[in-house]
Amino acid sequence: MSRNNDAGSVSVVDPRAIWEQAFRKAKLRDVDFSTLSGDELQPVYGPDDVELDEHADLALPGVFPYTRGIHPSMYRGRLWTMRQFAGFGAAHETNQRFKFLLEHGQTGLSTAFDFPTLMGRDADDPLCKGEVGQVGVAISSLKDMESLMQGIPMDQVSTSMTINGPAPIVLAFYIACAEKQGVDPKVIRGTVQNDILKEYQAQHAWLVAPEPALRMITDVMAYCTEHVPNFNTISISGYHIREAGSTAAQELAFTLANGMEYVRRGVAAGLDVDQFAPRLSFFFDSHLDFFEEIAKFRAARRIWARKMKNDFGAKDPRSWMCRFHTQTAGVSLTAQQPENNIVRTAFEALAAVLGGTQSLHTNSMDETLSLPTEKAVKIALRTQQIIAEEVEVANVADPLGGSWFVESQTNRLEAEAERYFEEIEQRGGVVPSIQAGYFQSEIHRSAVRYQRAVERAQKRVVGVNCFVEDEAGPEIEIHRIDPASERHTVDSLRELRETRDAGQVQRELDAVRAACKDGGNLLERFVAAAHAYCTLGEIAQVLREEFGEFKEPKIL
Repeated sequence: MSRNNDAGSVSVVDPRAIWEQAFRKAKLRDVDFSTLSGDELQPVYGPDDVELDEHADLALPGVFPYTRGIHPSMYRGRLWTMRQFAGFGAAHETNQRFKFLLEHGQTGLSTAFDFPTLMGRDADDPLCKGEVGQVGVAISSLKDMESLMQGIPMDQVSTSMTINGPAPIVLAFYIACAEKQGVDPKVIRGTVQNDILKEYQAQHAWLVAPEPALRMITDVMAYCTEHVPNFNTISISGYHIREAGSTAAQELAFTLANGMEYVRRGVAAGLDVDQFAPRLSFFFDSHLDFFEEIAKFRAARRIWARKMKNDFGAKDPRSWMCRFHTQTAGVSLTAQQPENNIVRTAFEALAAVLGGTQSLHTNSMDETLSLPTEKAVKIALRTQQIIAEEVEVANVADPLGGSWFVESQTNRLEAEAERYFEEIEQRGGVVPSIQAGYFQSEIHRSAVRYQRAVERAQKRVVGVNCFVEDEAGPEIEIHRIDPASERHTVDSLRELRETRDAGQVQRELDAVRAACKDGGNLLERFVAAAHAYCTLGEIAQVLREEFGEFKEPKIL
């Protein structure tokens, strides 16, 4: 405040005007001041840049709409589950990696499957030669699942399985494996990804067309509600949408739109929303734009809570809660100067924790070069443990809540998501939008835009387009899959075919075919087929024959 020369008169100095004048004179760096998604940022944020209703938008943790977290105590009560994505070679090899991780403090298993398994093919399928066990573990039957979980108490360990098209079949193997261990399926815990909609949008691993695939998902919801109540039946995944090149807003909007479509299908199938919605979970990417990612997680909780309560009439607060697993951004890792990936992963993991994740996987530094070595996996796990035990960010719930910048970004992402919801609805919904290639086109355009920004050095990537080193850096250990692993898997499968009861196998496959026609619960039939040692490929082939395959639309 200052006084002018007229007696008694006072003039008020506007601090922002002073700042703006000084800012206009400042010399700025020649870089792109926008989010990773391309949204322009202001140089500073203040109270005029964000509109908030403290009760409607920013309630305390554990209170609707859960912007600040789904639990009142958050990490003071329980830390996030630390999962390391693991899977390679034959099932017995991945079993050893699982035990290694559990011995070093991991608190849940997260299973990666190889391409043949992801595509519903058996290890001895001629199309799969050379791919068995290369990017994940090969699971062709209950026998493989038994080997994968050998010596691991399934009533004590939570297991996540990242698989989609054939997910109900692999879940059936897991349920049958628990029963073979003498464990009641009612007590097993974990998550099966089982998110087929994002496969059509981004990842392209499906068995059948969208409608029968959605029918299988509602069958899983119905069966698990009664028989496997502690298992999350879908992990609705934005991760693969983001890895395919989407923006943060597209990841948020498309993922939640898919989630709402699953809820609609469950209700249409006659299920009570409060019976199955508490078992839905989400899976998000944590990318390098630190504050945008934190805001994305906060916006996701707020949007989901409002949609479930107001649009779907859910009455159980558990149905309103957006519970999610997070994985650091694989696409952000570089083959150049791979040790830098440790730092990238640490910041991405920290953003996930500050955003309130319930479960976290940290990528290993060598994943652009090979499947991770034990050393790289241990460093990735230690990254989480350092955040949990040393950085002190787990002491306070939503510590960035109330930040003008973070709240403005949370509001922006929520508004952008709502615009996408309107566009999807105008196009007839999620499935018609998939069939018309809308999601695919949006993701493709975003991916191209970002790649061009990197190529022009508008977006800087250390070691790639800035701070590049001419000389090769230090060599790091590479994890290579022994060709003997594939031979072992194929030989084991052939032995199974020779020793199982061929008549029972055919009867169970016929029962699966009949359920496809008459509307019987398919997961129930898959569990019975698993116990008969029907293979993944045999069951999947029945589904392809009965339901037909999806023809992907062409996009420009």
